[in-house]
Amino acid sequence: MKPSLNKTSILACLALALPLCASANPILESYRTAAKQENPAFKDFSAATGQKFYTAKVGTLSCASCHTDSPMAAGKHASTNKEILPLAPAANPKRFADAANVEKWFKRNCNDVLKRACTAQEKGDFMSYVLSVK
Repeated sequence: MKPSLNKTSILACLALALPLCASANPILESYRTAAKQENPAFKDFSAATGQKFYTAKVGTLSCASCHTDSPMAAGKHASTNKEILPLAPAANPKRFADAANVEKWFKRNCNDVLKRACTAQEKGDFMSYVLSVK
């Protein structure tokens, strides 16, 4: 006799698998590969470091300046007041789904805030934080 799965068992399995989905993001994996190339001592990304990066001010700006203190909330561009949809995929499933789009926004926003390109480590830490926000 084969064991049967009830709805509770299936939901429990899905709940256990959800954290694996965030770590299996192909864009995050590409930054992991790039970080290893940039720094042979690289171990892994840190959501805690990503959160610090998100809130750290460089001059008068931080990521949170436009995206709010919570990646779950909609924000507004600091100069144009144009609405910005939430960063967290938990609130906006389209975030971090298209590699070219993610890279375009990292390029633009890193240059605006940091006045330089972000490293693969910074991108991965940032994404790890935003992907972890529920």
